[in-house]
Amino acid sequence: MTVFNLEYGFTMVVTLVLLAVKVFAFVNSLMWSSESYSAAGKLTKPAWTIILGLGLVVQIVFPGLINLLNLAFTVAALVYLADVRPALASLTRRR
Repeated sequence: MTVFNLEYGFTMVVTLVLLAVKVFAFVNSLMWSSESYSAAGKLTKPAWTIILGLGLVVQIVFPGLINLLNLAFTVAALVYLADVRPALASLTRRR
């Protein structure tokens, strides 16, 4: 096993993890109502689904290519998961 095989394996794992994050964020964004986004004070549902959907398409069309555009969409998915999703979930929590 060479260093190049290890590097390829690591890159493949990172690519698959980023794809899984984007798929989860996109699917999760579809599960909330438009009113929930407004009530949470976040961008609209169409805006988030377009951003996350484009990120998913870029990841699928250009697999394994980690470029600035892919990085930007990864950050958007992480922002959705860290900020928007908890805000949406807090609207429906039971007491």
